[in-house]
Amino acid sequence: MAPDTGFPDADGAPAEPADSPAVLATAAKLVPLLMDDLRRRARHERRRVRAGETLRTTALVNEAFLRLQRSEGWMGELHFLRAAALAMRQALVDHARQKLAEKRGGGRVESLDELPHEPFELADERLVELDEALQRLSQLNPRLTRIIECRFFAGYSEVDTARVLGITDRTVRRDWVKAKAWLYQALGPEPAPTTPP
Repeated sequence: MAPDTGFPDADGAPAEPADSPAVLATAAKLVPLLMDDLRRRARHERRRVRAGETLRTTALVNEAFLRLQRSEGWMGELHFLRAAALAMRQALVDHARQKLAEKRGGGRVESLDELPHEPFELADERLVELDEALQRLSQLNPRLTRIIECRFFAGYSEVDTARVLGITDRTVRRDWVKAKAWLYQALGPEPAPTTPP
């Protein structure tokens, strides 16, 4: 049984502003309950995208948390988890953009088709390209984008993704295949690994 977070069920009622006392008090209750989960997911994602020594797990969690605090408010635990997946994506992409601005370069890139079953390394340029592709995809099919955010950026399982998005795990599985196919077309083939001269 899930812990009582104090949030009402997502019944379509408008969310309160993020700076309202009720939302801040409820967020203060919810964040500690989910912080271990956020840390675990951040550690996993930091390793997957080679954020390495320049982006620590705590820094990623803190950045995601700051982004969550600036959001418009949550209608429940599931809404918070969706927002956390998006915040993690944004923090990782911003970090990659910053690193690219400092130093151009690339690295070995593994296939997106292997997600999330095998660990892989994603070069900063590819992460930025992925974000740009996701922005285009969100205009065409927002649900596919949310599935990618949950599965790829937050590391959620099919069952967790289904729960967070309010759809069946079968729909997640089917849409995950569609999303990977769309990304393959949008991003093109993987660049060959580069070797130093």
